[in-house]
Amino acid sequence: MAESKKNFSINGVQENGASSMTENPSMPWFGMDIGGTLCKLVYFEPKDITKDELDAEVEVLKNIRRYLTKNSAYGKTGHRDLHLQMDNVLIRGRKGTLHFIRFPTSEMGNFLALAKSKGMATLVTTVCATGGGAYKFEDNFRKEVNMKLIKCDEFDSLIRGIQFVDCMNPNECYYWANATDDQRCTKVNYDFSNPYPFLIVNIGSGVSVLAVYGANNFRRISGTSIGGGTFLGLCCLLTGCNTFEEAIDLATGGDHTHVDKLVRDIYGGDYDRFGLPGDLVASSFGQMNSKERRSNISREDLARATLVTITNNIGSIARMCALNEKIEKVVFIGNFLRVNPIAMKLLAYAMDYWSNGTLKALFLEHEGYFGAIGCLLQLNDSVS
Repeated sequence: MAESKKNFSINGVQENGASSMTENPSMPWFGMDIGGTLCKLVYFEPKDITKDELDAEVEVLKNIRRYLTKNSAYGKTGHRDLHLQMDNVLIRGRKGTLHFIRFPTSEMGNFLALAKSKGMATLVTTVCATGGGAYKFEDNFRKEVNMKLIKCDEFDSLIRGIQFVDCMNPNECYYWANATDDQRCTKVNYDFSNPYPFLIVNIGSGVSVLAVYGANNFRRISGTSIGGGTFLGLCCLLTGCNTFEEAIDLATGGDHTHVDKLVRDIYGGDYDRFGLPGDLVASSFGQMNSKERRSNISREDLARATLVTITNNIGSIARMCALNEKIEKVVFIGNFLRVNPIAMKLLAYAMDYWSNGTLKALFLEHEGYFGAIGCLLQLNDSVS
């Protein structure tokens, strides 16, 4: 990993990942972000274990480490995102690997049963968590596995996680060049070493927009209930799909123009006076008032139109917030963007087009895991 690009110290985590505390909490180290749709878990695997430490390590801890790091799937719905794994990370003076694991929040009961079966309750008495589930499932954790949830502020954790990962990974931030041209579209690294000010548009089940002016200077300025949970819910209703991945697969093969009413459908072409191109959506799902149109659309078309509708709405809100705050860098994160290049490219194009090139849509590789990372960083301070 490259050297840290920025200097900061957050709850004992200094710019080199070392700890400013005198004692570290006992292993294993976790951070959790329990969202409305998806639960994100970050696990720190130490790689600098001495022989004495290994000899003293209890068998349960060894088994947990082996189980988490030797598997990429846990049951039917838990997954470890291997492509996001971060090696040679320094946290509290320990060198190790960060592993990124996700599962549907609806499967929390199965997760707790698995944790209990692996003996995790005999080792971990406290877990730092954020998101609404940190409140909703607090009693479940205590009763089922004897774990206490330390509830961390959602936005504090988010910012801490972004700052830390960007320091450790020089290729974290990127943008899409030529977003609407399939032949020329490329993913380009972006130097985020001088980030402030910037907007964060966090797209989870819903959407929150934060204006960030400094490492500890930020505020929530807007949001919307129409987010990733809306996309999945509508796709399940309209197409009969059951998972986010299935919804995205359907959308990839669809054509939203069979569902949406475009500017050219109303004006016969571009609306030059106001600079509106003919292929711009004038009315989302506007063609669906026609029985004939409804009879000819596919599940794929409906999924694509739903994706375009949700993404356009988010992009419009983000653009207005950026203009109001006079901020030019807009960073889109959240699990809605996972395996979802369609939405990313739509956002990239919309930001660039409607701002005449003054706004840039930026993206981060670790998308929806920053809250969980921020919780992991706060573990030491919270336990002590």
